Amino acid sequence: MSDRRHILILGGTTEARWLAGELDADPGIRVTTSLAGRVAQPRLPAGQVRIGGFGGAEGLARWLREQQVDALIDATHPFAGTISFNAAEAAAAVPVPLLAVRRPGWEPGPGDRWHEVASLAEAAGVLPALGERAFLTTGRMGLAAFAHLEDMWFLVRSVDAPEPPAPPRMEVLLDRGPFTLDGERELLRRHRIDVLVTKDSGASATSAKLAAAREAAVPVVVVRRPAAPEGVPTAADPAEAREWLRQQFPGG
Repeated sequence: MSDRRHILILGGTTEARWLAGELDADPGIRVTTSLAGRVAQPRLPAGQVRIGGFGGAEGLARWLREQQVDALIDATHPFAGTISFNAAEAAAAVPVPLLAVRRPGWEPGPGDRWHEVASLAEAAGVLPALGERAFLTTGRMGLAAFAHLEDMWFLVRSVDAPEPPAPPRMEVLLDRGPFTLDGERELLRRHRIDVLVTKDSGASATSAKLAAAREAAVPVVVVRRPAAPEGVPTAADPAEAREWLRQQFPGG
């Protein structure tokens, strides 16, 4: 049996890839990253990778036991859905130490014209009063919420092609961050965007669109983050997560 610590990262984010690379370079650690499989060609991290769901909290707990995982790190996207709650339940059941890497959210600054909403459906409800040509950067999974807005035009940016139902008047831009301020300025100008829709995903890789919207006085509809499990220790970045692991396994 190996004496290396086995760390499972629930991944899919830049932070998860960075942390996996750091841990994989440590001879005392075996790292596995789990990806949901929603992106056709994901950027694979260092170390072992598994793709696909676990089958809820019970399935995740079973995998943690079978694979003799020593610590679980939830570094999923802030809008990943139920996986964070499954992680909290599974970690408590096994039990194993659990840490959530939660990047800070965006905050409006001077000149920003933000309209904060709780859901994509609420975002669709306020859009017609704000503009006619929307830049939609909420991913390919939630387009159904905007499908009824037949009088609006959408520029939809996502990593993979979206599937119906979707707005009838739209152009799809397949691209992956990080994005530059100059590039976002040009997108707004070329497509005559008069309203931006985004989720509060945080991080700098996709924040340039907010600065471009501010400069152009374009209103921004920001979908707030969903609730996260209470009582789970958190780290703001991978460096904090690495320090947490050192504290969990001192000398190891």
